[in-house]
This record gives sequence, structure tokens and C-alpha cells, in this order.
Amino acid sequence: MCCNFNKVTIGGKAMEDEILHIEKSINCLNSIGGFLSSGNEYKANTMSITWGSVGYMWKKKIFSVVISDIRYTKEFIDKGNTFTISIPYGRSFDKAIDLCGHNSGRDVNKEELTGIKFISGKVVESPVVDGCNMYYECKVILKQKVYVNSVNPELNLDEEENGYTMYFGEIVAQYLRE
Repeated sequence: MCCNFNKVTIGGKAMEDEILHIEKSINCLNSIGGFLSSGNEYKANTMSITWGSVGYMWKKKIFSVVISDIRYTKEFIDKGNTFTISIPYGRSFDKAIDLCGHNSGRDVNKEELTGIKFISGKVVESPVVDGCNMYYECKVILKQKVYVNSVNPELNLDEEENGYTMYFGEIVAQYLRE
């Protein structure tokens, strides 16, 4: 495990101008999954994700995500313009990730259903999921409608029913579990 040390960067005031644990985080996200959360201390939602793109654009550290327009979490991102990514480096969250991917926060309280606990982020209003190993807190700096049929015409999706939005989130804080 790589969680024996704790580096934090907040608001671009990093000791190093790098994205922490990028390779391990993306590998875990793709193979295990993680949580994308948005909201505030009064009301928040999380969804499971197994994808994302991390890198540099416009001289900023960016975490990009594509979210279906019907997702409940999207409403929180659009309202608050922040989101967090919480990534476990082991399999202890498998059931919670699965349940968050198959249940809408419109219908169930995901904290009660899965046993996860939201805790306050260090910078943004959106919470993180307690007990994960790596956290990225993001402020939305750009959002763009994505037309999936343009990317893959074989899907032949009804764009009104199957729309997506891509969010470019500036990573304003990143840290390992303390």
C-alpha cells in the first residue's frame, strides 16, 4: 500500500506541481472503481465510476468525467460546480461501488444503503467518501455537451434520451488518506 505518507496540495500551492498517484489512481479506478460525489453538508449524492481522465490543460491539473444527463449526481454538480473523486486502493468498497452504480439517490439514501460515510472535503463544498485512499477535489471550470453518436455512430443512440455532459474539473486539492 502506498498510503504510508500524506502529501497535500491545495489551491495550486503544492510543494510539487504534480498530480499525485495518477497511474495507481487511474488503474484502481478502471479495475476496482471509485466514487464521484457532489453536494454539500446538507445534501449530497455519490455515484460509482470506473473511468475518468486526469492530466494537464490550460496550465491546470484537470480531472475530466463524462456523466449521463439522467444521473442524479449531475444535478448537484450543475448546482454547486464542484465534485470529488474518492478512490479505494483495495476491494473493501466493492459492494458499495456496485450498489451506488445500480441505485439512484433520488430513490434511496446511499449512505444508509451502502454504509459509506460522507466527510467534508478540505477545499470544495462537495464531500468525499470516508475510508478511501486517494482523493481529488475539483472545481468545474468547463462543461460541454457530448454527442456520443459523433464518437461512435454504431451506437445509434437517441441523443435526447442518452445525452452526456463532460466536466473538466480543476484539481484544487489532492491527498492520500491520513
